[in-house]
Amino acid sequence: MSDIFNQEATFESLGLSEQVLEGTRAAGYTQPTEIQATLIPKILAGKDVIGQAKTGTGKTAAFGLPMITLLDPNIPMQALVLTPTRELAAQVATELDAFAKFTDIKTVCIIGGESMRHQQRSLEEGGHIMVGTPGRVMDLYGRGQIRFDNIRMACLDEVDRMLDIGFRDDIRKILGQIKGDHQTVFVSATIDESIERLGRQFMKPDAETINVVSGSLTVSQVDQKYFPVEPWDKRALLLKLLKTEKPDTTVVFCKTKATVRKIAQFLKEKDVQVREIHGDLHQSKRNKVMQELRSEKVDVLVASDLAARGLDVDHITHVINYDLPEDPEIYIHRVGRTARAGRRGVAWTFVTPDQGQMLTEVEKLTGVEIEKLHYPDFIPGRVPADVAEQRERDAKRGEGRQSDPSRSIVANPNELSEEQLKAMFPGGKVPSGPPRRTLGSKFKRRGR
Repeated sequence: MSDIFNQEATFESLGLSEQVLEGTRAAGYTQPTEIQATLIPKILAGKDVIGQAKTGTGKTAAFGLPMITLLDPNIPMQALVLTPTRELAAQVATELDAFAKFTDIKTVCIIGGESMRHQQRSLEEGGHIMVGTPGRVMDLYGRGQIRFDNIRMACLDEVDRMLDIGFRDDIRKILGQIKGDHQTVFVSATIDESIERLGRQFMKPDAETINVVSGSLTVSQVDQKYFPVEPWDKRALLLKLLKTEKPDTTVVFCKTKATVRKIAQFLKEKDVQVREIHGDLHQSKRNKVMQELRSEKVDVLVASDLAARGLDVDHITHVINYDLPEDPEIYIHRVGRTARAGRRGVAWTFVTPDQGQMLTEVEKLTGVEIEKLHYPDFIPGRVPADVAEQRERDAKRGEGRQSDPSRSIVANPNELSEEQLKAMFPGGKVPSGPPRRTLGSKFKRRGR
């Protein structure tokens, strides 16, 4: 727990208003995390900041609580929060509304797939904080339905993911349109030089970078393990784990939307209470799935990486990486869906024989050696016929290479028989030294 919470600070000591403190207590917050204890006073002091902290350590509260404290309830559209996904925008808006429960500050969620007219009406009724995805925010701004002239604070949440999925130009356009004096805040679990450069283009010269990450980028409350498994055994192993371990609420992450659909259907056929979420689902269906998840009506959610940044649900106990992501940073955000705000969680990852290097890259980034597990009574299936045939062909090719004298590596030609020399040098002339280093060019190498 020491890598999450600040044991010396309290929310009362951070300078928040009494109404915000009341909302914080009503939301169940009792002890500030390190990022909250560090970031909140900086924002209240008017600083521009770039804040890095582990996933699941309360970054929304870190910028949201001082934001609500600083805003004037008589001025609309004072704050803008950008997120990479619709799900995360909806989650952030819900959290901010909860923190502002005992104030007059209102939040409006601006995302695609929802009624633009409804969002516009909410803004007209006094929305102070606009939370949205860059695309819909730019759309409404271009239509003149939102304005930035009152903006006092602009915050980019999970900024690394926004850059990953191509929002860099949109971010520049939006931040470039905010002309008045304001604060700019970037928060994320991972921050590299490109994020620093981007942030400082739109921040005051005295902007600070705050990094409360030490050691692992995943919190110590996540028990991380991996299962070595052949690709054709992954479905059976997944079912075995779910049926045997009976985890409370599990999110299964897959690489593609097609795999999400297939795995969800497979689990439904095996009588698992399962839902799926991915980019092809209409927004209303995605909202319904998220609502069912939050109300604990779903045992297993099969998800694409679309959902990795928008699942801030306290009771998720297990994350299963059905497909190991090629980008180690995606692993961090997947695993961060469990062990939220000090709770314990479990992360299991399926690793196929050709993914050893990918697993190593994950371990290098996270700073954690992930333990290998073999499920005791799991019986692997038969090797598929096409795989067996390919392996047999590969084995024969390997044997052929070993028995072919022309492919042998021998240091001294005197050790070769006459037949081997003829096979290796059909012209009959055995070279007495290495070839000239011309790389096959007709031009001579320049002397040194």
